[in-house]
Amino acid sequence: MAAKNFVLDTNVLIENPKCIAALRNGNENRIHIPYTVLTELDGLKRDTRIGHVVAQAVTSIMEDPKVLIFPPNGHNFTPDMSADDRILREIGHQSGLGEPILVTNDRILQLKARVFGIPSEGYRDSVPFQSESQIYTGFVEDGEEGVPNSFRWENGAPVFNGPDGPKPIGYSHEIWGAKPRTVYQNLAMELMLDPRIDLVSLQSEAGYGKTFLALAAALYLTLERKDNPYKRIYLVKPMVEIGAKMGYLPGDVEEKMGPYVRYITDLLLKLHEMRPANRIFQDPQADTLKLNPKRFIIQPIAFIRGMNMENCIVIVDEMQNLSRNETRALLTRMGEGVKCFCLGDTRQVDNPYLNEANNGLNWVVKKLKGYRNYAHMVLKGEKSRGPITDIVLKSKL
Repeated sequence: MAAKNFVLDTNVLIENPKCIAALRNGNENRIHIPYTVLTELDGLKRDTRIGHVVAQAVTSIMEDPKVLIFPPNGHNFTPDMSADDRILREIGHQSGLGEPILVTNDRILQLKARVFGIPSEGYRDSVPFQSESQIYTGFVEDGEEGVPNSFRWENGAPVFNGPDGPKPIGYSHEIWGAKPRTVYQNLAMELMLDPRIDLVSLQSEAGYGKTFLALAAALYLTLERKDNPYKRIYLVKPMVEIGAKMGYLPGDVEEKMGPYVRYITDLLLKLHEMRPANRIFQDPQADTLKLNPKRFIIQPIAFIRGMNMENCIVIVDEMQNLSRNETRALLTRMGEGVKCFCLGDTRQVDNPYLNEANNGLNWVVKKLKGYRNYAHMVLKGEKSRGPITDIVLKSKL
């Protein structure tokens, strides 16, 4: 079979940065990149939404010496010529190319290519970008080197690679009345309760119980366990609004943060109903419960600098909306006797200046994986917050 000459459009590289190796199929076919495509990638590299995917595409091109790039001369471009028209002209001016096949998912460009007699086809073998916090699930495969505080499957059961060696997890936790609904929730509890693990990060889509599990573990460690130094719970959350801005909010810090953290107080009340947690409230008999600042503090990230956290549990919620600098500033505030739970979903970044790769949660997994007092877990399973959330997740809405 004769080798095919594939010419890649920008949208194909963005949709799947690994398409080069797939289309080459070993050494069977040749891959060509128009100079105009490089120009388009250069213009997209600072786009906060897809800059991380552009970086992957550029890396795929740079690391593959067999990729052929059209030289940028002799095409007689005009200033008003579109990128699509430039790509077609570049293809038409390449001598010795045989019969090039333009690979693009732009159907208008496919029609234009037909006018010029250039064969074209779409590319739909899409592999969505995954951040490190999604790729590393907390499990390692057979034959793969063990990561400290990771798990592997053996005979259908999870085995914990902890400080004391392999440990089968054949039991279920129950903390503060909360029982795990999936094996992954149970393993997350295992990590959060281990006294030798200081920092645990949890990644999942909405509805898999990250915050609920962290709050249950925090209540258990601070109010029940007597063999630890934890005296207070801090909940840190970035203030990023979704949709229209609410504008100025009156009141003190706690009142201003109320709309952002109402789900936190709802979860605390749910846990309080499951098992009384009187000490975290100022007056547990009041009609409207207010948090006891000696036991539970909701802390804006803006007020972290200068603090020194000791003998406490710190829950960082929606960490994917923190920058790398904010994450470093926060974690370096933590002194002796601190256990930290970092929660988030790198697929749900609301901060307009961050993306799936360049956010606090992903940086934590990328830089701390392998340390003996750190662990990570991706929560998944069939059940989630409720039937509506279930169908949204299954449908990939």
